[in-house]
Amino acid sequence: MSKETPSSPERPTKPRHSRDAVIAGVCGLVVAFMIGAAYAAVPFYDWFCRATGFNGTPQVASSAPAHATDREITVRFDSNISGGLPWKFVPEQDEIRTRIGQVETVYYKVINQSARKTTGQAGYNVAPLTAGAYFTKINCFCFTEQTMEPGETRDMAVVFYVDPSMVEDTNQASVSTITLSYTFYPVKNPETKPVAASERDGGRS
Repeated sequence: MSKETPSSPERPTKPRHSRDAVIAGVCGLVVAFMIGAAYAAVPFYDWFCRATGFNGTPQVASSAPAHATDREITVRFDSNISGGLPWKFVPEQDEIRTRIGQVETVYYKVINQSARKTTGQAGYNVAPLTAGAYFTKINCFCFTEQTMEPGETRDMAVVFYVDPSMVEDTNQASVSTITLSYTFYPVKNPETKPVAASERDGGRS
């Protein structure tokens, strides 16, 4: 008489809807991560360009360098308007000859040619792109939004120098000219500046 082999108990299977919920949750997390990474990439890219001069992005400093070198370089100035902004925007001089390490101040003339108040902000870069690591601004109209009254004319300054460390970079030995290029873009929703107490009460003390 043969003995019957006891059958092993069946393993309970997870309901299909439970697995689907897990998969959907994982997919949702992946999508959320990708969206977050995309938003974070914009400020990170901007920081990276400013820190390294990548893509011709100039550097920013708060003070002048300790010394200027004997090597001279030509800096050219370019200006552009984008997005239908009704401004005239031109450099007051096309180029200058300066010593590397010497602080210079140049002006751009801006005219609001429309009959309404408009706001713009300038983007900028330099060419050749590798020179962005050495072209350094101390002050620039591009750092903030610029609001122009109807028909207003304004001279906007940029204070800059070419970093003396450029002369030590053998890859920059053949660079004799740097072009600083600005493009003004319209700002549709300009920042609202707080109103001073003297302006709220009509200037009465």
